[in-house]
Amino acid sequence: MAIVGRPSPTDTTLHPIKYKWAYELYNQAVRNTWFPHEIALKEDLQDFAKMTADERHAVEFVMSFFNPGELIVNRSIALGIYPYLKSPEAHLYLAKWMWEEANHCVSFEYVLETFPFDKEKVYKNHLETQSMINKEAFIEKYLKRMTETRLDIETTEGRKDFVRNLVATNIVMEGIWFYSGFMVVMSFRQRNQLRNFASMINWVLRDESLHLRFGINLIHTVLEENDDLMTPEFAEEIKNIIIEGVNVELAYNKDLFPNGILGLNADYVNQYVQYVADRRLEELGLEKYYNAANPAKWMATATDVYELVNFFEAQNTSYEVDTKAHNTAAEDAAAAEKKGE
Repeated sequence: MAIVGRPSPTDTTLHPIKYKWAYELYNQAVRNTWFPHEIALKEDLQDFAKMTADERHAVEFVMSFFNPGELIVNRSIALGIYPYLKSPEAHLYLAKWMWEEANHCVSFEYVLETFPFDKEKVYKNHLETQSMINKEAFIEKYLKRMTETRLDIETTEGRKDFVRNLVATNIVMEGIWFYSGFMVVMSFRQRNQLRNFASMINWVLRDESLHLRFGINLIHTVLEENDDLMTPEFAEEIKNIIIEGVNVELAYNKDLFPNGILGLNADYVNQYVQYVADRRLEELGLEKYYNAANPAKWMATATDVYELVNFFEAQNTSYEVDTKAHNTAAEDAAAAEKKGE
């Protein structure tokens, strides 16, 4: 049984598990389950009140795309990925993935309900701001193929379309665009601001990292099982989809930071976008394109697993306890790095 194809009644038996990586990701996702209202966002309101107009704009702008973005991903899974997979273990993970996207959407609604945003503006931004319109147009081009056209998954071109769609929605949108937005929110915690909002983003990022791992594993599996897709021309096409997606994000970040804020501006975030894009290319077995250095090495510490482990092992602990655990881990990591120099 190949992983892509027309599902049949014989594909409904979980054992023996062929794609163990999919089942392992499902179990990890279940262990990572969290709920937005366990986070005390109101504690961040004092920070928000002290923020400059440009800082508030940055947070509002990120939220303007996060909110519809999660629903776009959910639709792409339901209509563009799930129907074309035969593996029961992959279907298990996709069901949890869709639940997580719904949970993220509700989480961002909780943010919008808590902070004094101009909600009408936030909801309309993605329909009125050209850089956001361009992002959605990029995704819509692939989403239409997923949702309005039934792929002939048994043909070479149908399988190519499946991979193209997956690269656009999973690698570009979730693996590059979302990471750019995550970095913006996490940067406030670097300044001891919006710590609870950043904690929520940490948990969203934990989920997204599994989504990305599933997508990369799925792409590699499809390519390994279909020699007809393994051509230099198709590899070049995949690379160009990613480059096109990066170009759209670079323009978006200029609107995100028209003036810059303390520690961040469009050039800084865009270099991070290019660095992340190079990582995604390498994870797909392609060569780097940008050769960009990581300008935000602190992100490795900001998204450390220690806080998340503390949360998942003791869900009743307060955020202050989580932060203490995170800070201790961060200090240990920094000390180890310094010792190794």
